[in-house]
Amino acid sequence: MTPSPADSGIRPFRIAVPQSDLDDLHRRLDATRWPDELPGVGWAYGVPSEYLRELVRYWRHDYDWRAAEARLNEWPQFTTEIDGAHVHFAHVRSPEPDATPLIVTHGWPGSIVEFLDIVGPLADPAAHGGDPADAFHVVLPSIPGFGFSGPTRETGWEARRIADAWVELMTRLGYERFGAQGGDWGAGISRELGRVHPDRVIGIHLNLLPGAQAATEPTAEELEALSPQERERTLTSWRRWAAWFRDGTGYFHVQSTRPQTLSYALTDSPVGQLAWIVEKFQEWTDSERLPEEAVDRDLMLTNVMLYWLTGTAGSSARVYYERAHATGDRVAAPHEPSTAPTAVASFPGDPQIPLRHKAERTENIVRWTELDRGGHFAAMEEPDLLVDDVRAFFRQLREKG
Repeated sequence: MTPSPADSGIRPFRIAVPQSDLDDLHRRLDATRWPDELPGVGWAYGVPSEYLRELVRYWRHDYDWRAAEARLNEWPQFTTEIDGAHVHFAHVRSPEPDATPLIVTHGWPGSIVEFLDIVGPLADPAAHGGDPADAFHVVLPSIPGFGFSGPTRETGWEARRIADAWVELMTRLGYERFGAQGGDWGAGISRELGRVHPDRVIGIHLNLLPGAQAATEPTAEELEALSPQERERTLTSWRRWAAWFRDGTGYFHVQSTRPQTLSYALTDSPVGQLAWIVEKFQEWTDSERLPEEAVDRDLMLTNVMLYWLTGTAGSSARVYYERAHATGDRVAAPHEPSTAPTAVASFPGDPQIPLRHKAERTENIVRWTELDRGGHFAAMEEPDLLVDDVRAFFRQLREKG
């Protein structure tokens, strides 16, 4: 059972955005000051004006926040204070009493909105054509600084500290041992959970593995030692990484160095906030041209709304600065070995393709799945594939005993 507020400082929470905030958003969208644009450059210089104008028109006149708010409020939600941070989370208990506790963590520019289509199948597989034995009690925290967990009030909130906070959160919820799942920052945080708290973690399921990519061009000697399949995958990983590092890391460098300066623009302009996020949905999804080919447009806008309505563009960006400038004992160590049983689900549209031979140097890999479709936002793009792999991994751990 969930502890009472008197026991744990956990308070019920319900999303209820004032109408005045929505009216203000609409006024700002109507008053957008649009920049000029070079003709015929497509997405090369950033988000094209023609695309963004249509998306803004849809956001202003057709998108229904109240419907999205009601859908999110179907989840029981709570807030608590951990290590000086305000933490918001959803806690969806399975109807199956023996379900496995599972904490699922988002990344940037994501949010708990990413998981709207996977929570039902994870928590109640019998209602979705699955095996009741594969059920999970699902915990969905918002990272400190993001959405309703924001803003942060002090420095130092990077992956290691967040992982420690998640252990405390699961303790307050009465879960002694639990699984973890994540992509993007959620992958780094989940890995730290397993690395630092192996006694508490049953297994770690990741759809991104930091440090397992070909970040330098492989030598002929390196390639020679690999199987033909892994050799080709290594070259693909290197090409993808090199392209991402050359043309796709502007956001990373700005947020790692000057998140406060960036925050003024994104907190004042909803179109600026939209463009900053939607660019990543276009680049990181398994789509040919537009992000809506891979991700539902309304879900994408709901995700943006959590940043806009909470004013957390800047505080969410701080996690990059904290990681880049972290010192001391509470620093994440992505290259230090982890003993936690680990599964990696690799989706081909992600700009960072993991390599098994690299992963096995530091991870206890017990399951490795290379999917044929999907990208960085796996829970939004291919929820069925992700759910199936999460179920299979934890089933494998149960059967192993």
